[in-house]
Amino acid sequence: MSPRIEVGVLGATGMVGQQFARLLANHPWFDLTWVGASDRSAGKRYKDATSWRLDGAMPESVANLTVNECKPGNAPKLVFSSMDANVATEIEQAFAEAGHIVVSNSKNFRMEDDVPLLVPEVNADHLALLRLQRENRGWKGGIVTNPNCVAVPLAVALAPFKKYGILKFITTSMQAVSGAGYPGVPSMDILGNVIPYISGEEPKVEIEPLKILGELKGNRVENLAAKVSAHCNRVGVIDGHTLTVSVELEQKPTFEQLLDDIQNFRGLPQERNLPSAPPVPLLYLHENNRPQPRRDGPRDNGMTVTMGRLRPCSIFDWKFVCLGHNTVRGAAGAAVLNAELMHSEGLL
Repeated sequence: MSPRIEVGVLGATGMVGQQFARLLANHPWFDLTWVGASDRSAGKRYKDATSWRLDGAMPESVANLTVNECKPGNAPKLVFSSMDANVATEIEQAFAEAGHIVVSNSKNFRMEDDVPLLVPEVNADHLALLRLQRENRGWKGGIVTNPNCVAVPLAVALAPFKKYGILKFITTSMQAVSGAGYPGVPSMDILGNVIPYISGEEPKVEIEPLKILGELKGNRVENLAAKVSAHCNRVGVIDGHTLTVSVELEQKPTFEQLLDDIQNFRGLPQERNLPSAPPVPLLYLHENNRPQPRRDGPRDNGMTVTMGRLRPCSIFDWKFVCLGHNTVRGAAGAAVLNAELMHSEGLL
């Protein structure tokens, strides 16, 4: 798809910002030409302002870019945001008002009625909220968000169950330390330990999937009418959030029906062969001890959600394990895929 589109990254020096830089370095549609960060980094070259924490070297194409202040003006029309929640509202709104399309990993606008909370394989039709957003707010641009890093694999894994009527589900997360940013959790706290609390995490996991799995009706999303309970834990894993899930359904499909639905689950990204889309967005693994973060998190550049151990639940109906790479499919990669879908819809 041509011509190529120049893009920028807000919050480019942080862990998710670095993932954006890595994912966009050789992107077939997007050219990363602008990076923004805090005032103390502005004016420096990206390589001088950034302590690179990802595996491998910093991409040469971004290393010598000059870091800008996070203010609209000279930035490209399309910007990806990994801004800290403390400052994201004001900055992202300023960019949207100025005519920029902000594809945000930040939580601040996710639950606004006129802002899409997007997982392209699950709710691509929610992009229609952009028109309402511009009417409501008078913005020349707009904001599209991707979900919390646990909500993404949870929504993808639950999507094949939706047609059977999801009544309730309970999930327990085992979340990687990279989800806490850098330097993350002190080693004396996490090594040989499990921390059964992540500030603000459980409310997001309990509400965001309901919007993602909800139905767009007219000018609003009608959330999935299901009860949810979440337990969120930090564990000594570098990358990859693992979830155990038990779900109760209105209808009672067989194991064979569910497995067939899971293995055949696809969405618009796969139909349109979007560059970041994994060929199989939800990959079922039949081994009893899978998925595992180290072995399965990196699949398809971190964009595949893996699932296993589907079996009857003695309290609800079914239970399973799923896994998603938290800083790729649960953050930067999700936002890039959102932008690819928007481009394929002619919205950029």
